Amino acid sequence: MIIKNVQVYREDQTFEPGQIVMEDGKFVETATSDAEVIDAEGCFAIPGLVDIHFHGCVGDDFCDAKPEAIQHMADYEASIGVTSICPATMTLSEEDLMEIMKVAAGHQNGKGAKLVGINMEGPYLSTKKKGAQAGTNIRPCNADEFRRLQEASGNLIKLVDIAPESDGAMEFIEEMKDQVVISIAHTTADYEIAKEALDKGASHITHLYNAMPPLNHREPGVIGAARDDENCHAELICDGVHIHPSVVRATFAMFGADRMILISDSMRATGLTDGKYTLGGQDVFVKGKLATLKDGTIAGSATNLMDCMKTAVQKMGIPLEDAVACASVNPAKEIGIYDTCGSITPGKAADLVLLDKDLNVKAVYIDGKSIPVK
Repeated sequence: MIIKNVQVYREDQTFEPGQIVMEDGKFVETATSDAEVIDAEGCFAIPGLVDIHFHGCVGDDFCDAKPEAIQHMADYEASIGVTSICPATMTLSEEDLMEIMKVAAGHQNGKGAKLVGINMEGPYLSTKKKGAQAGTNIRPCNADEFRRLQEASGNLIKLVDIAPESDGAMEFIEEMKDQVVISIAHTTADYEIAKEALDKGASHITHLYNAMPPLNHREPGVIGAARDDENCHAELICDGVHIHPSVVRATFAMFGADRMILISDSMRATGLTDGKYTLGGQDVFVKGKLATLKDGTIAGSATNLMDCMKTAVQKMGIPLEDAVACASVNPAKEIGIYDTCGSITPGKAADLVLLDKDLNVKAVYIDGKSIPVK
């Protein structure tokens, strides 16, 4: 298949007019003489997005531990241009987490977005910054427990979230840093503790600004420590609710676009109407883009990653070139799958999204096959 007359997103993160060739599920340099030709004049061609932190959508949640739920979520994500997914758990008992891991391990890709990993958000968090996590299941870092869960998942866990001030956290980082990406999350850590965690091998920050102390000119906290570490990458939820546009712009200026990762942090209400839903066993009330617990605590988002990327560009002033990288290239690199996806490169999986000039999704391809668009 040849898609011609498009603005192609290149590996140097610029757009250039050209064409894209897909054959046998891969991007290739040249096509056979009888290849189908599609004229997509006026469209941007970008790599399929990679969401490495979301909980659910269209009524389902990863923690439901149901094969049909994973497939339903994968189908929805594909329809809006997210072609690779790394869904997140919540703070649950080991028994519940074990069941989730086993169900994920049994999932077969081939339809919808590809399940490429698991983000283990909890249970090694701070009760003081638990957000929508269940405090009753929060516990100290446990390397043996993590290994059991990783084995059950078939080595799908790509990120594990910890509060570095908690008991055993530093030892956990040193022991596990070469086996999984360790992220600082739901924490009361100050600058010194966060810096120590990063120095020992943590390299990622979960939903920057949320569930952590704010950046203060005398107490820079986790945010300041993350900014100072060039090897640290940070997630941003650009749904227009979690972070003010001015702060998003300031963060890109402080960190640089190459260290930013856009996520949705979406919960099961995403893609549905306002109403009452659940997240991690707790009731969540959704109105528009805002999802909250009964006490008003923000409980994930009700916005998918494509809409977050679009919001970052159209309402927050982030250049499209940067936003695409932060929603595809950077997350793919972060969880170690950039050799197979995340860019329009010959030899990689032909995961592609066509956007019109207003950034509306016009077409999605996974392994070169057309996917129905939402």
